[in-house]
Amino acid sequence: MKNELLTVEEASARIERGDVITVAGDEAILAKLPKGNWVGGTSVYFVTEEGGAVVRDKVFCTTFEDVSDVSVRTVPTSDLVTISDGYKPNGFTIILIPAFSDAHTKFAVEGQTYAGVFGQPLVGWISGVHLEELGTAKPKVFDGKTGEALEDGAAVMHVSVPAGNKIGVDIVNIFSQEHDKKTTFTFDSDGFSAKTATVNGEVVSLANYLTDNEIDTRLPLIANYGGALINVSVQAIDLENDEVSFYAPVMTGVEYQLAAPLDSYPDAFAERLGGGGASQYSCNCILNYLYGELEGQSTGKFTGPVTFGEIAYILLNQTLVKLQVQPA
Repeated sequence: MKNELLTVEEASARIERGDVITVAGDEAILAKLPKGNWVGGTSVYFVTEEGGAVVRDKVFCTTFEDVSDVSVRTVPTSDLVTISDGYKPNGFTIILIPAFSDAHTKFAVEGQTYAGVFGQPLVGWISGVHLEELGTAKPKVFDGKTGEALEDGAAVMHVSVPAGNKIGVDIVNIFSQEHDKKTTFTFDSDGFSAKTATVNGEVVSLANYLTDNEIDTRLPLIANYGGALINVSVQAIDLENDEVSFYAPVMTGVEYQLAAPLDSYPDAFAERLGGGGASQYSCNCILNYLYGELEGQSTGKFTGPVTFGEIAYILLNQTLVKLQVQPA
């Protein structure tokens, strides 16, 4: 597996020779790439070997080497339930979904219920735009086989590798639940926003609660799913409309706690990430990029796109997701 920041000419040459690639970059550059065995998504934020940076004139490419078989397809939002239909033996699947799309919402809320979705490693990310362009530019994903750009649905690449190869997926999450205070949050509906929450048994205005208690919204709400800690990060507090929006959905029947405070977000992220990262496919959340002050800072050899959400079977945020394929 090879991670590289390439010019459009260099990336085009790789695609034209038949390489199997995922691509991240500005929409204008992705639209110039030839058809081939690739999927892509819009992002202008990257973690490179020199550190975090905004890059508009190159694309970040991960090339999967020693591939036995590959297929690229577009999955409409209404057909997301069929993701696992394309799973290949001894393989993994890359899925890219545009931020703020119906597919983003549908996968976030329902993805864990899709039949067979956990049958093999499923990783990917939510495409985005420069933060200054929110509301004016549309995140997109690209089906490299057809060259089609999508504002909704998913671009999916199913990959098979030779028997004996070991495929592993891991999540780097720097947060833990705040067990000492044990403040619990539950919600009466699923979704990317909430007006009220039940906090320690009392129904409250969530916007007022977070504001009045001076909650650090860089810290997510965390749910424990059988030992896996899943973050729900706060996007915005709208006091005028008495509403809080999130980067991932809160779910009914799930108990959340606030994340424990960090002495230093950048230090905690650097310590948790550690070394390594070479020959791994990875993506990192825009919130880690911002709160961890990654611009100009290295994250070892974990290079890749900065995203509006990460996928490791289900939608995640404020994490780093990594995929590794170890030869037999």
